[in-house]
Amino acid sequence: MGSLTPRNWLFLALSGGATGLSWIFYFRALQLGQVSQVAPVDKLSVALAIVLSVVFLGEKLTPHVAAGAALIIIGTLVLIWG
Repeated sequence: MGSLTPRNWLFLALSGGATGLSWIFYFRALQLGQVSQVAPVDKLSVALAIVLSVVFLGEKLTPHVAAGAALIIIGTLVLIWG
């Protein structure tokens, strides 16, 4: 812990705040909508993280990762519309 820089602490604090807000919004969505529709949309965050890592971080999109992201998206759509 002593080796963390002030910048590390800043990003840890921002990450904690974003995580807390995401849970607040998630529970609010659960109050307003049906669980069968809200929960799958929440799971899209994994696919979104994959897309953002490719676009902004320049990570390589392998066929396995692309297939996984596609399956997540397809599964979410099936749960929402099913």
